[in-house]
Amino acid sequence: MSGFKQRLGLIDATSIVAGSMIGSGIFLVSAQMSRDVGSAGWLMLAWILSGIITLAAALSYGELAGMMPEAGGQYVYIRRAFGKLTAFLYGWTVFTVIQTGVIAAVAIAFANYTSELFPALSSKHILIQAGWLKVTRAHLVAVTLIVLLTMWNTRGVEGGAWVAKIFTSAKLLALFALIVLGLYVGLRSGTLGINFSNAWDASRTTVGDDGSVTTTPLAGIGLMMVLGFTMINSLFSSDAWNNVTFIAGEIKEPKKNIPRSLILGTAIVTALYLLANLAYLSLLKLHGNPAGETPAELGMQFATNDRIGTSAASMIFGASASVMMAILIMVSTFGCNNGIILAGGRLFYAMSKDGLFFPRAGKLNASGVPSFALWIQAIWACLLCFSGKYGDLLSYATFASLIFYCVTIAGIFVLRVKEPDTLRPYKALGYPVVPVLYIIAALAICVDLVFMDTRNSVAGLILVAIGIPVYFVLKNIIDKNKIQA
Repeated sequence: MSGFKQRLGLIDATSIVAGSMIGSGIFLVSAQMSRDVGSAGWLMLAWILSGIITLAAALSYGELAGMMPEAGGQYVYIRRAFGKLTAFLYGWTVFTVIQTGVIAAVAIAFANYTSELFPALSSKHILIQAGWLKVTRAHLVAVTLIVLLTMWNTRGVEGGAWVAKIFTSAKLLALFALIVLGLYVGLRSGTLGINFSNAWDASRTTVGDDGSVTTTPLAGIGLMMVLGFTMINSLFSSDAWNNVTFIAGEIKEPKKNIPRSLILGTAIVTALYLLANLAYLSLLKLHGNPAGETPAELGMQFATNDRIGTSAASMIFGASASVMMAILIMVSTFGCNNGIILAGGRLFYAMSKDGLFFPRAGKLNASGVPSFALWIQAIWACLLCFSGKYGDLLSYATFASLIFYCVTIAGIFVLRVKEPDTLRPYKALGYPVVPVLYIIAALAICVDLVFMDTRNSVAGLILVAIGIPVYFVLKNIIDKNKIQA
């Protein structure tokens, strides 16, 4: 088969955007963020700024997507603006950690919540222990999920899109129900008023290994640095919105539907995330007691295992909340991983066509899917599940993602100079202000992370840099093969 067939409509594309964005993050990260900033006002501001940044990126990407409706998405945009080396560095980072690391982490989250319903599948049951390598039943659940979703997506893009629509609809409805019920119950309790009574009194709370709690007031530059640092949580929860660009070759009227799906999907998810945090603040006091026994006593800051969604649900449904939230997050992570797995293979397909990935990854199977690329992605993601380092991987994957988002959006300016006459069915809204503001904001967060999380930030930069010699080795091999041919 020579090329992709355009089979997906606007609803399919929007489902993939929203479905890839909503995983387990919205039900977890606000606990850590509430410890970082210590106030309702700054917590909400962090989510609002993350939403604005994500929407600004989506609005900017629309122009590139309309210009280049090809499989590979962001890789293709970077290649056209900056050449193969920069594009390869992006693809290299996506393969080694951004796409596969997220797939692994989401699969582990699915496995952890599965063990809430079936304790026999928990990570407490160790099957193999050899040095740093530890294999548990939860690992096997995670690997099984990756394998099954990869197998399903090799059968055709319609199947993956069907799963995306079903599971995205289910988790959007469930999240919406949690928000509505949370606000209905919470607003009658007066908790929201208590949380906002000192909305801008920021502080950072840390818990020592011995259980001691230290609270440090925040103001000025220190507050700004912590705000930027904690936003990595909300930005990660909003990430993967760009995955729909990877499957551009399979979307009907891509010049129109990809920009629309980017804007619709990110806007819907951003609104839900803000409302979800408002519901949390309506149900739980932000400042809790680490020695508390009930969700109400623990509050947002000390929610058990940071499962703030479960704590909030328990205020509505009581003891059955843990089971209900486990099911919701299993649905959410299942749908999230389906969208990420579906999209990633198309990027590696585009790299293969440039001679910068396994040659077989550039071939489509009888169903019109780059099945080999999907399986290579699955194998590496499964290995990352066993690394025990997926938490760190996500930290510097998000750092690397921000850098490449900046590079990609900078490509809008480059291409407007290099190709002023190229047809642009959709032009970046608010150009040049919106793209410039995004680049400034994202780079400011990256600089902040270098100071606040030096180890993971430097690790992200090193990972990208390793791709440079890898590129020249591959290029040398390709050039030799051409000469021999």
